Amino acid sequence: MADIVTLKAICDELKLDPREARERLRAAASDPKANPELVKSRKPRTPWQWVKGSSAEKEAKKVLREPKK
Repeated sequence: MADIVTLKAICDELKLDPREARERLRAAASDPKANPELVKSRKPRTPWQWVKGSSAEKEAKKVLREPKK
C-alpha cells in the first residue's frame, strides 16, 4: 500500500494552522486550470490526504507555501 501524507503532517512540517490550510486548499481546488492535480485528488467530505510523492501532494504544498493573499 502507498504511503499517505495527511494535511496535519504537512501543517506540522510547514508550521501552518490546519484551519487556514484547509481554507487555502478549498480556494485552490476551485480553480481547475491553476491546480489540476489538486482538483482531481479532492473528494468532498473526506480528509485532505495524498499519496506520498504524488503530483497532487506537491501541488498542495506549493499552494500552502505561497504567501497568503
